[in-house]
Amino acid sequence: MDFTINIYRNLLESLKTKFFNFLPFSNYSEKLVTLEDSSIILRHDVDLMPENSLLTAELEESLGIRGTYYFRIIPETFKPDIIQEISALGHEIGYHYEDMDLVKADNLDCHIDLAFESFKRNLERLRKIAPIKTICMHGSPRAKYDNKLIWTKYNYKELGIIGEPYLDLDFNEFGYLTDTGRRWNGDKVSVRDRVNSKYNFNFRTTKQIIENIDKLPAKIMFTIHPQRWHNSIFPWTRELILQNAKNLVKYTLVKIRN
Repeated sequence: MDFTINIYRNLLESLKTKFFNFLPFSNYSEKLVTLEDSSIILRHDVDLMPENSLLTAELEESLGIRGTYYFRIIPETFKPDIIQEISALGHEIGYHYEDMDLVKADNLDCHIDLAFESFKRNLERLRKIAPIKTICMHGSPRAKYDNKLIWTKYNYKELGIIGEPYLDLDFNEFGYLTDTGRRWNGDKVSVRDRVNSKYNFNFRTTKQIIENIDKLPAKIMFTIHPQRWHNSIFPWTRELILQNAKNLVKYTLVKIRN
């Protein structure tokens, strides 16, 4: 079985044999570490089931690993107690923003204005719980607009934000592996979680990544969606069924938009 907490532990332990540094995205943005050695930026998108993010955060802390957890603001995900616990474990907390999808307007320019105001309000809500230095867009695959459109008119750095992975990370310097679609080669079912990079991977399973650790580039960003990783058979099966159904919808959207 793939996408269990046990195999996630195996992945982390295998990565530690090659990569010396696991770091939150803010450490990269602030240039607090030298990246001459092998380095992993460990990113987590907390889309749903924040309790699962606490499990992965505790596992990583037990292995001496720190990463970044990007939380959505929706009620199902915005759980202050869990956010505080993950922050207390030494992980970075960031805002997984989707404000272009949270507001409605008659034209794009007004839509961006309203989204920016929404973004500022939600950023302050998160900052009352934990320091927020970096942000990362939520893909919102069914939404009309890309959430990054806010930054065609406004500048997040004026709000004390130092980085956004899709805009501030050089993906020709860093390889990129994401479990989007509950698979590691999910580009055909990814509407917006896409980057331009000189590194191309075709791993289907976590086991294939583990078996090819030595072939990975020296610098890489991993994106983990903790809701996908379960040891218990019922939630594991539910996530498998739901994600397969979502992938069919997203595959159609990708075809239409391309």
